[in-house]
Amino acid sequence: MSNAQGKQAGRGARAIALVGPQGSGKSTLFDALMAPAGTAARRGAAPSMSTELRLGHVTVMGDDWAILDCPGSVEFSYDAECALAVVDLAVVVCEPSPARAAALGPLLRRIEETGTPAIVFINKIDAMAGRVRDTVAALQAQTRRKLVLRQVPIREGEAITGYVDLVSERAYRYRRGGPSERIELPEAMLPRKTEARGELLEALADHDDGLLTKVLEDLTPEPEDIYRPLHDSEESGAVISVLLGAAEHSSGVQRLWKALRHDTPGVAATGARHGIGPSGPPVAQVFRTLHAGHAGRLSFARLWRGALRDGALLDGQRVGGIHRFPGGEAQKVAQAEGGDIVALGRLDGVRTGATLGGPELAFPSPPLNLFSLAIAADDRKEEVRLSTALQRLTEEDLALTVRQDPDSGMTVLAGQGEIHLRAALDRLGAAVGARLRTSGAPVAFRETIRHAVVQHARLKRQTGGHGQFADVKLQIAPRPRGSGFHFDEKVVGGAVPKRFIPAVAQAAEEATRKGPLGHPVVDIAVTLLDGGFHAVDSSDMAFATATRMAMQEGLAKADPVMLEPVDEVTVAVPAEFTSAAQRLLTGRRGQILGYAARDGWENWDEVQAMVPAAELADLIIELRSLSQGLGSYTRRFGHLAEARPR
Repeated sequence: MSNAQGKQAGRGARAIALVGPQGSGKSTLFDALMAPAGTAARRGAAPSMSTELRLGHVTVMGDDWAILDCPGSVEFSYDAECALAVVDLAVVVCEPSPARAAALGPLLRRIEETGTPAIVFINKIDAMAGRVRDTVAALQAQTRRKLVLRQVPIREGEAITGYVDLVSERAYRYRRGGPSERIELPEAMLPRKTEARGELLEALADHDDGLLTKVLEDLTPEPEDIYRPLHDSEESGAVISVLLGAAEHSSGVQRLWKALRHDTPGVAATGARHGIGPSGPPVAQVFRTLHAGHAGRLSFARLWRGALRDGALLDGQRVGGIHRFPGGEAQKVAQAEGGDIVALGRLDGVRTGATLGGPELAFPSPPLNLFSLAIAADDRKEEVRLSTALQRLTEEDLALTVRQDPDSGMTVLAGQGEIHLRAALDRLGAAVGARLRTSGAPVAFRETIRHAVVQHARLKRQTGGHGQFADVKLQIAPRPRGSGFHFDEKVVGGAVPKRFIPAVAQAAEEATRKGPLGHPVVDIAVTLLDGGFHAVDSSDMAFATATRMAMQEGLAKADPVMLEPVDEVTVAVPAEFTSAAQRLLTGRRGQILGYAARDGWENWDEVQAMVPAAELADLIIELRSLSQGLGSYTRRFGHLAEARPR
């Protein structure tokens, strides 16, 4: 199909996302797919773990494409979720290993939830030791969509040297660095080809009456009879095609491109899935924000419809530059066409996820934070620069949050794990130009008292003019957990004039901000029983000072005790790791409340427990370690309890 024909068909520029677990070879596949743009693939020189989403533009056989290479680490999975919100199709890259299939479970379920069409590319096929069908079976257990194998490998001895295309029934031999070479179908492959093709036809016949008729009448469908139901079934989300290759050697990449050209929906079809009509003014959705040095603030967006010129207005915002990335390198252009993914300049104040030019479109919510660190600049003079850098960082990555701890005053950076925060700290350090100090995030300890006390305090100071005089007698008593602070007065006979009582109440409450153990005091009742005053020397200030003196002495005598927050924690893991997750929680002073099957997730469990917040600082690191990187958890404050030693 020519470029003009593609535009006539309403496809416009199309967008795909490469997603998959760390180590699957997505970045190598990105380079191989980008080769037609004139940039040589790096042949395995891609970084061992990319933490940045990459965008590249390429024209293949007259069709324009935008490719998003998403980080593979689970700690950067929100980048993949944002990409899935704006692309036409996801290419799920995985290794040829049944044991690694479970790592794709959460990703495949997210693809189902978003309704995104998908193709699975089993990479590194040259290193496969077992059978492709075993890997496909293991992957099938992770998704409710039907996986259909479109190729079967050709083996020569222990090596995989090519494949048979099940639609065209043609055989090909891989050639390093180039398109595969067509060969005669090996006679030994006939039984396996016939079996696998039959499975493909049966899967597609469930969704196409014409093909079903041919299958039932035992007629041999032509390739043209298969391509249309295959395309329609993929676009509807009924099936996911499975292709094979080795991106490092460009093996199978040309065949993948052909499948993408045929099966990737156009922007009009994807827009309709999101509720965007085909006509009207330009509509763009921002899915990423980047502060790019001299280039300024860039908003990466999918243009869902219409053409957009540099300098045009979108919702009152003037576009200050349009950038494409042919070959992965930034290039300024005068106009973007419908379907393209571009970086728009100077859209200050436009947040990630925002829709410009139309109704607000759905966008994934940031995940809950799982790991936190307190941060500070070594040089206090750099605090302002640090604050600015943090603001920009959280604009770029919505999975990061920054808060000021109310008790310690520390700045706390929270994210999805240790790797996520280390990458953020590297960027912060470069932006601030100074060394940053980190420490564990503070825990919101509290304290209370076990016994009631009556405490008397008198302030009597005489200076040259008016002096200061106040006399108070306070009862300080414990209250039930969670009932907070309460003040009352039982003064009789005007021992303390009414006008001074508000100052006593305020000072008593202020005194709870730091108790004898160094933490805020909670769940106490303070009652003003008696006191004394001087007609000239008494004042609000004097009574406040006397009250603080009484509170300080009284709290220390009332058998103070430390309280720690205990959170309600729900851990989600594959069922095979449930026992290990329970042991992990009990080893952190957790109380197991129960476990049950995770709703909508086959062979997954959720474990509920009450766990002290002090034990949760690095829980996600150990949980992922024992669950092959799959475990996650949510938490919310439960209650305060007396702190117990570990």
